[in-house]
Amino acid sequence: MLLLVSAVSCISSYGQYTESSSVFEAGISVGPTNLLSDLGGNAGRGTKFIKDNNFPATKFIFGAYLTYQPNEWLGFRLALNRGTLAGDDALIKGKGGLEEARKNRNSDVRSRITEAMLAAEIYPTVFLEGDPNDVVGRLRPYGVVGIGLLHFKPQGTDPLTGEWVDLQPLHTEGQGFAEYPGRKEYKLSAFQYTLGAGAKYFFSEKVNLSLELLHRTTNTDYLDDVSTTYVDPQTFYAHMSLAQAQLAQRMANKSGTVFGAYKPGDKRGTATNNDAYFSINVKLGFRLGRGGNNYSSTRCPVNF
Repeated sequence: MLLLVSAVSCISSYGQYTESSSVFEAGISVGPTNLLSDLGGNAGRGTKFIKDNNFPATKFIFGAYLTYQPNEWLGFRLALNRGTLAGDDALIKGKGGLEEARKNRNSDVRSRITEAMLAAEIYPTVFLEGDPNDVVGRLRPYGVVGIGLLHFKPQGTDPLTGEWVDLQPLHTEGQGFAEYPGRKEYKLSAFQYTLGAGAKYFFSEKVNLSLELLHRTTNTDYLDDVSTTYVDPQTFYAHMSLAQAQLAQRMANKSGTVFGAYKPGDKRGTATNNDAYFSINVKLGFRLGRGGNNYSSTRCPVNF
């Protein structure tokens, strides 16, 4: 009986011993980022993902993060990122197809963004490792799913002066005007929903380097200030000062380079497709030390 009790105690202690302990990690990230919106794109119909990415519009996003891992296969990341998104119809290489209408629109945008994100990281290969706590030299692929709050500020170039001007105060699609009751003035903040994947390599127990791709969809179609149809330019003069109305008219309709100028009611954007963006991040992480070990120091006796 004593032998049986000792064996059960040994198994229980071993199970406790092999549980992973929690760990905190802090780090920084940097990488290129691209806007996926109504502006720019490539030949044919505009799409939501990489097919319509314009590499010349690539900007950068920088960030810092803190991750808590209750165990080696799961982490919870809190990140703060800042960067710029850009799009430009002039980058489209017209081939006589549907892309010509976007090229003729001739709009551009840059938007400085600040992003706060909470995400879960999942490391599936940990379950195949003999000792998950022995991380030195390991390469771990992982998936990312998260949600964030995004602040943005779209600007476009004034065709008269070449200067960048804020677009949201100009109501370029009649947002907030009584003449267009279905178009509410959009806010400069939105939610974003993140999906991604990456791989992390551990140089030591304290230092690691990750490469990841994160794609964000948003709940706004106005990262680029383009969504619906052109409005009657006289509407601007009914609600703004003369100088501001003239600026709004210039910024709302820059078309005319290919097919002639678009008219009120003509399509300006696609309201059914919300804007998105993605980034390829290089992350340098530093483990700050483990929390309380979730195992007992009791070891199995060698001899009964």
